[in-house]
Amino acid sequence: MALALNPPSSGAALGTNGLAADARSLNQLKYQAGQNSAEATKEAAKQFESLFMREMIKSMREATMKSGLLESSQADLGTDLLDQQLSVSMSGLPGGLSEAITRQLSQQMGGASATLAVPSTLSLARSSQTAAAMRPNAATSAVANTGPAPKGRDDFVQFHETAAQRVAQESGIPASFMLGQAGHETGWGKSEIRGSDGSNSHNLFGIKAGKGWTGKVAEIVTTEYIDGTPRKVVDKFRAYDSYEDSFRDYARLINSSPRYEQARTQTGSAEAYASALQKAGYATDPAYARKLSGAIQSALRAQQRDQA
Repeated sequence: MALALNPPSSGAALGTNGLAADARSLNQLKYQAGQNSAEATKEAAKQFESLFMREMIKSMREATMKSGLLESSQADLGTDLLDQQLSVSMSGLPGGLSEAITRQLSQQMGGASATLAVPSTLSLARSSQTAAAMRPNAATSAVANTGPAPKGRDDFVQFHETAAQRVAQESGIPASFMLGQAGHETGWGKSEIRGSDGSNSHNLFGIKAGKGWTGKVAEIVTTEYIDGTPRKVVDKFRAYDSYEDSFRDYARLINSSPRYEQARTQTGSAEAYASALQKAGYATDPAYARKLSGAIQSALRAQQRDQA
């Protein structure tokens, strides 16, 4: 259970082992585009081919029957990383798709004299938010935002995605980060915080009700790590009128508290963000960063499946 106390050299060519989905590779590609570089056109074409190959590999894996013996979140993460590396290594080969894309881009831009427009991560996020808002299940989630929420990762992510995307657009915290943390804190909806009368607190992030909290509370028995030892304690947690209120209060806590300043600068990496939260004291579990980064990756995969 989370503790979440009250607010206390550019110019190098894009590496052949990077995808534009990675923040560093994307920034390098943007730099080249700003230099009106013909190399940027070539690298952009390679990125398109890499993403295309990655989707092909993903489709092939999904069409393959699984035994179930090796299925786990860790195995899924390893497979995703392997597929990413395969897609990068298979792109940019002579006679491949990237050469045709390069020629097409060069013709449309009139050669290297035109500036290559590389979409920012913000514009990509907004595009995914728009797509999510247009899906029928998104409207259902918005109406049913007070619950009860479904259990299980995929249904949990689908149910909460609309609220997470809205708060992400306002706060700058990626929706997948919030969905992953909410999933980790609640066991993907299986262990939500409830009041003594059984009422739903809608508290998805395990945020405690400290001295500065004037809203509703839910008092429960939870596990805290004291000097590295897990112990059962009774504590008060914040309660909300809806799940979206929980997302919004979480974002407000992260963005307004000085203790989470480092985490706010690490939204480009799930591992770095999770590590910064643990160092700031968000949770007492010594393995919280590892568990949270895994949950964020799992939420991201669920989003990708939902959007496919």
